[in-house]
Amino acid sequence: MSLLLPWLLPVLAALGGVCGLRRPPLLMPPPRATEVPLPPDQWYTQRLDHFQPTDQRTWQQRYYTNDSFYKPGGPVFLMIGGEGPASPVWMVTGQWIEYAKQYNALCFQLEHRFYGKSYPTEDMSVENLRYLSSEQALADLAAFSAAMTSEYSLDADARWVAFGGSYPGSLAAWYRLKYPHMVHAAVSTSAPLLAKTNFLEYLQVVTDSIEAKSGDQCYDAIQEAFTELEVLLADEVGWAALSQQFKLCSPFNGSVVLDVSNLVSNLADLFEGTVQYNEDNRGFEGAKDANITINVLCDVMTSEEGNAIDRLAQVNQLLMTAHDQQCLDHTYDSMMKQMQDVDFSSPNNSGMRQWIYQTCTEFGWYQTSDYGRQPFGHHMPLSFSVQQCMDAYGAGFNRSFIDASVAATNVNYGARALRTKRVVLVNGSIDPWHAMGLTESADDQRPAIYINGTAHCANMYPARPEDLPDLVSARQRVGDLIGQWLQE
Repeated sequence: MSLLLPWLLPVLAALGGVCGLRRPPLLMPPPRATEVPLPPDQWYTQRLDHFQPTDQRTWQQRYYTNDSFYKPGGPVFLMIGGEGPASPVWMVTGQWIEYAKQYNALCFQLEHRFYGKSYPTEDMSVENLRYLSSEQALADLAAFSAAMTSEYSLDADARWVAFGGSYPGSLAAWYRLKYPHMVHAAVSTSAPLLAKTNFLEYLQVVTDSIEAKSGDQCYDAIQEAFTELEVLLADEVGWAALSQQFKLCSPFNGSVVLDVSNLVSNLADLFEGTVQYNEDNRGFEGAKDANITINVLCDVMTSEEGNAIDRLAQVNQLLMTAHDQQCLDHTYDSMMKQMQDVDFSSPNNSGMRQWIYQTCTEFGWYQTSDYGRQPFGHHMPLSFSVQQCMDAYGAGFNRSFIDASVAATNVNYGARALRTKRVVLVNGSIDPWHAMGLTESADDQRPAIYINGTAHCANMYPARPEDLPDLVSARQRVGDLIGQWLQE
């Protein structure tokens, strides 16, 4: 899928604010993961524009605090919010909380501007979205850190450690890069550091991961299903069958090219999203599809029940049932109506409009079907993603603009040539996002930990008995590095 999925918008995984990138977050509070009371919402008066001294406008940014482990002289841990609501559940559980207990840390989580309840402007018009950028977000972190240092009467040399997974993982590394005087060290998990317009490597890792977990038979079964899908897409007689078999919310019209791309993207993402979060311990946050893994989908696809496309329909039904979906809204117009809604209070505000704006103006990362050997066909070209930018924000958000914006981001942050120290970069082999990150250590001050067999942000979740030995070791290694760096 090239962007964020329209059919998942009302029921998405509850990761968004801490570890997202693929999907906007759940629109309802996740279930309580512990009997420990969750901290209340707190509000920090933040500047609208950090780079215009004459602009004195402010807004209220949400944050959370947990000081239950803190002892005077201890470090300060900052969990960075991302492309979804900040969740108070992360203030009482997750691996970083174990580190906080170990090192007597004061813990904060700061919600990212324009997401969750942190609204800097009255709406999400294109004019207002110009205040949505990673640079403004990093400046938010610095201003917040300075204010909390004062409010809690912390020592001037108090050690701050930033944590983040996925896009917030990138922010954690970039915060250390851009504001080294404000943050002493950073734990950057599943962080894409290379901005790239055409992220065709995404499907390469998805393909490799499917084959690694379930073998060539599953790959062949998926490819057969999408080949049969091509036949139905090309024949008007097959359109009615598609509508019924995949429970589309409206009749399929194969003459609308963008609808074809959108439908195929939705069906491909059944596998892409499952690979990205494969066997991650997301259940504590309320992820409804946490038990649906690569092996579960491949068991369906390689069964002998019906034709290949019948089994693809079963996979579709499996994910729809997990997310309480009655039908699949496949039309491009429907998706665009949601993306064009500028009202923060609208049910359409899932984070999709904001995040795709950031991809159009900073990162790219469009997960296209342009990689050669993958089983999903080629109805998800880069042009499909670029069209969404233009239709959602204006004709000026074209390919040339996106390419220039992506290039500027890499110049600004250095892409994979990350020139900083006391940053640990953690990635999993099954996570497609590792292809945009760093998986090899440059030196002892910027180590990389590559965990075989794990997916997106696996090391951030609470530990469980079935965790792979390499994952257990990675968590221990990160904890040791934190302790080492706190002494420097």
